[in-house]
Amino acid sequence: MVEGRPLKSGWRRVKFGDVVQLSKVRSQDPLADGVERYVGLEHLEPGDLRIRSWGNVADGVTFTSVFQPGQVLFGKRRAYQRKVAVADFSGVCSGDIYVLETKDSSVLLPKLLPFICQTDAFYDHAVGTSAGSLSPRTNWSSLADFEFALPPKEEQGRLLQLFTVSHELAERYRDAIDAIEDARQAFLAYAFPEDPLSSVANSASVRRLDELAEIRTGLALGKKHGAKHLVPRPYLRVANVLDGELDLTDLKIVEARADELGRYELRDGDVLMTEGGDFDKLGRGTVWHGQINGCLHQNHVFAVRPNNSLLLSHYLAAMARSAYGKRYFLSCAKKTSNLASINKQQLSRFPVLWTPLKMQARIADQVAAYDLAERQLRQRLASANELAAKVLSSTFGTGP
Repeated sequence: MVEGRPLKSGWRRVKFGDVVQLSKVRSQDPLADGVERYVGLEHLEPGDLRIRSWGNVADGVTFTSVFQPGQVLFGKRRAYQRKVAVADFSGVCSGDIYVLETKDSSVLLPKLLPFICQTDAFYDHAVGTSAGSLSPRTNWSSLADFEFALPPKEEQGRLLQLFTVSHELAERYRDAIDAIEDARQAFLAYAFPEDPLSSVANSASVRRLDELAEIRTGLALGKKHGAKHLVPRPYLRVANVLDGELDLTDLKIVEARADELGRYELRDGDVLMTEGGDFDKLGRGTVWHGQINGCLHQNHVFAVRPNNSLLLSHYLAAMARSAYGKRYFLSCAKKTSNLASINKQQLSRFPVLWTPLKMQARIADQVAAYDLAERQLRQRLASANELAAKVLSSTFGTGP
């Protein structure tokens, strides 16, 4: 029920802490206690109730908070990330994760708890009560004050059936997305094998990238040297370049000298490949299709401009995304503990598995088909999640 409206018969308003408790079970030596897995905030995915990844306690961990199957894990740090999940195994978790459980299952069904924690009102309360600028955290006493409308147990059962069906639909979409990703990676491994002689394109030969394309470095900021004629332009950064796609929701605007525009402007068909960052960002490949006029690219993003009579943009981007491409980038990258980077010379020597354009087009088209199927499924997943969020918020919300 929404605040300001009368409660349905049998419903009552309660505080979160009246029906939910914070588990305080600890293990000072998880490995000795037989605990095998640990969960950090990085293992929780926003909006996904399933824990799909974890770490091994045997590899070393300082976490001591114990969780059991059925308990709810809620990320108290940066609560705006909406990280909540239901454990389906036992383990230990980060101190930035609250382990929650219902106080009395006859008052609040345990399986209903994670859905309450997914409501907009709950997250708004958690974010609003968080303290700290760089890494805001909410505390339990504040979270316990969150108020929501609690239905009688019989109604809880009916609501749980509805929410479970909605959750299972989202799970099926996620499973399908994972299956497409697996199929795409298998195809990329088939098309771009470690041994070029076994390539699906039997006529493939190895050629240096700089024999087939022009490799352009991007604009470095902060070098205006008192120039007067500065022009505002959109500016594509590493953060905007994903594997096989672009995220243009946070595109920066910079001022560049008028004489720099032609040198750093992106053209339709440019293959964007990242210089580095986290290991998974190294060499990411995606094609620019003139999405934004006059867009410049950062000095940490290479714009590779293929000779269209020799090399197709989408074929090169697919190769960069493959394990074959990743292996090359990692083999020559400059590495620190968790970062890696490549320079223009290393990218120039990238060993392209070259094959006639007709075969390049077939491979690129197949990868594009996988990408399209994934995008469509992600759109359906987003729509399903949006509908579920509206139902949850209208049921338990406290907003206007």
